[in-house]
Amino acid sequence: MKFLVAVVGFLFIFVVLLDAFEVIVLPRRVTRKLRLTVLFYTMTWRPWAAVARRIGKSKKREAYLSFYGPLSLIVLLIVWAAGLILGFAFLHWSLGSEINVADLPNTGFTTDLYLSGTTFFTLGLGDVLPVTRLARLLTVMEAGIGFGFLAIIIGYLPVIYQAFSRREVNISLLDARAGTPSTAAELLRRHGRDGNMDALNQLLQDWERWSSDLMESHLSYPVLSYYRSQHDNQSWLAALATILDTCALVIVGVDGAPAWQAQLTFAMARHAVVDIAQIFNVSPKLQEYERLTSRQLASLRVVLASSGVPLRDGDDADQKLNELRRMYEPYIKSLADTMLMPLPPWIVEKDVVDNWQTSAWERNPAVLATKFNRACQKGKAESVGMKDESVAIRAE
Repeated sequence: MKFLVAVVGFLFIFVVLLDAFEVIVLPRRVTRKLRLTVLFYTMTWRPWAAVARRIGKSKKREAYLSFYGPLSLIVLLIVWAAGLILGFAFLHWSLGSEINVADLPNTGFTTDLYLSGTTFFTLGLGDVLPVTRLARLLTVMEAGIGFGFLAIIIGYLPVIYQAFSRREVNISLLDARAGTPSTAAELLRRHGRDGNMDALNQLLQDWERWSSDLMESHLSYPVLSYYRSQHDNQSWLAALATILDTCALVIVGVDGAPAWQAQLTFAMARHAVVDIAQIFNVSPKLQEYERLTSRQLASLRVVLASSGVPLRDGDDADQKLNELRRMYEPYIKSLADTMLMPLPPWIVEKDVVDNWQTSAWERNPAVLATKFNRACQKGKAESVGMKDESVAIRAE
């Protein structure tokens, strides 16, 4: 009996240390399905998501979901610590509880568990002491593991939140460039309206790097995928889908758009979404609904043409767009269903207000948007007038 308990104790310690090493220290993805962390997130996320699906209001649902990422990380650390403490307690009990208890009788396993807990957290109370060499060796080993474990955790949390901050910066910048929620049509329209295709090239370069950083950080620390963005109508998956949609349109053919950079960004973003889907073991699924209907595609062409960036037309263009969409849409659809993150549309059917145009003190954000547009147009007119005047002076 004691031999079996010792085996169980060693198994607890080995599984926890291996799992913590793979999650915190190992800087690459682990595809093995039988893992403590995978089991933990499977058992906790499903009931959490089931409750979220019953919440009708989107703001309350997002607020509820936003707690899961940080809370699950804390609970996972507790599970690891509990596993190590329990494993060493089993080892002490299997040795016959060879410990000395000051002023109290040895109560068996509960005393072993108390010794293991105080040793792991390096309390050093001195009321329970090991009396044999093997028991002392186990105590020293657990104290070293506990000290190192806590030190690694202290260094782990800042890395997590630095990666989260880097991710959110570009998502926030996308608000004024692609609307809220972000759409590919709005991103191209806003850049094409003022002839800012050079800015679009730089934007796609930035998002190529962002996609690379997203893949690296979320493969190394998958818990980041559960961290929600600051605003309810934004998410890392929606931003990634918008960029993929935009790149697909540019590759098909948009006048003046950087096709080569779009191919590079598309490749990196598609790589990221496929690898993240593999981490969560979600297989690509066929669309249960059409994200871009023929009517919406026709409307998209009208919007882009009115902004001076017409999309190439014809059966060949439509076929090419569908081929590109099939390369990533099944993956983002599966991730959206798993993570409860809605995907953005290709084109907004009605006027919406960007996040930067809203606040708790302004009741009508549309008025602010109108004032801002008028001010920008006035500034452009004055700029053009100054240029014309300087040209006239040079001519004289």
